[in-house]
Amino acid sequence: MSAARNFEDFDYASAQASAPSVPHALAAPSQESKPAGPLKRDLVAGLEKGLAVIEAFDQERPRLTISEVAIRTGLTRAAARRYLLTLTHLGLVTQDRKMFALTPRVLRLGQSYMHSARLPRIVEPELHKLAFALKEASSAGVLDGNDVICIAATNSGRLVAPALQPGMRVPAHCSGNGRIMLAALAPADLELWLARQQLTALTPHTITQPERLRQEIARAGALGYACIDQELEVGLRTVAVPLKNYRGEVVASLNICAHASRMSMDQLVELCLPPLLQAQAHLRMLL
Repeated sequence: MSAARNFEDFDYASAQASAPSVPHALAAPSQESKPAGPLKRDLVAGLEKGLAVIEAFDQERPRLTISEVAIRTGLTRAAARRYLLTLTHLGLVTQDRKMFALTPRVLRLGQSYMHSARLPRIVEPELHKLAFALKEASSAGVLDGNDVICIAATNSGRLVAPALQPGMRVPAHCSGNGRIMLAALAPADLELWLARQQLTALTPHTITQPERLRQEIARAGALGYACIDQELEVGLRTVAVPLKNYRGEVVASLNICAHASRMSMDQLVELCLPPLLQAQAHLRMLL
């Protein structure tokens, strides 16, 4: 029986009864061991609000007025104006009459992570090996709230998905990297995550029923890999595995993507899962 067929025939009820909990770095610590947060007086509220103003801009609304920024950030209009003017002075925002937009200088924030973080540097060589061997696109991501952020990617010369580049965000509930990392969450943390979701259907195949999504997440956790068949984008199939450090904690995820016209889900799993698992084992020694 193929690995993809095993994924489809997985018994969710049996897994709930017998599967051990998965240790990971994403789950909240217990109340006994949870460290106390910083005191409010030690936090710089201005920095927090300034970053919130930057995050208010997105693909749907790349240009915003002061009032729109105020609504999106929860700031007063006067405060939003001051933050926008400050960011404009710093060269991070540009103003055209009543409209404000981010400048390319904001990319410095992302570059600081990409140039200093250890995780992308360790993962990238494995991505290139996978792409060279399989001639398919590959990416690594980390869970950030409701989304997955791509931290490294290679497309092997084939354009599979526009989101396959560092810094891009995709919804966790319908992406391979997201679903396998959700499977590493403690049950209580997963329930909290599901409770705050608005499960948007990006394609006719996207799972939007919380109970069915819960089952698919449990399936991925028990089998050790996640399969996504055109849920994120029509024609895009993905198989993903978690990346664990030497302590067994899930710190990221790794996937292979292929177009549905080139490869069935069964073929993708049979061909790409073994190399993914090899990369997973190699990276565990380095993370």
